[in-house]
Amino acid sequence: MASGDPDIEEWFWRRHSNPKSVWTRIPVAPAVAYAIYQRSWRLLLLSILWGVVNPILFSPPKDEEAWMTRGVLAQQWWVREEGHGILGVSKPNILSTVAVLTSIYTLYAAWRQRPLKTALGTILTVVLNFWWLRHLVERYDRHVK
Repeated sequence: MASGDPDIEEWFWRRHSNPKSVWTRIPVAPAVAYAIYQRSWRLLLLSILWGVVNPILFSPPKDEEAWMTRGVLAQQWWVREEGHGILGVSKPNILSTVAVLTSIYTLYAAWRQRPLKTALGTILTVVLNFWWLRHLVERYDRHVK
């Protein structure tokens, strides 16, 4: 999240690092693909709205032990302290790029109403995002130890 106010940015990241926030955002990508496939614009709008407001709905976690909490902290660390941003040739950035490209393919398949391609693309997108997050968490855990 880009913000001119570091306090607001920190507030956002702390709330988003609640594992409930992350786990309840996972269905957003499949819901968006399904909504496009079914031409359910209400579901599409609700899914996008949930993805936008979800990170601020949960209180900050009590500790940083949960894997998903460390995943969010790892994202913040990767971008802010390591200065990697979203571009680069590191393994996490390559995985992220492939996941984004897979997401685009999935949305196209959903629009064309190709059920098998939409389902496979959705599954692959989720798997790639977890793989990407795993790599970030491993790097973050090594950094904080």
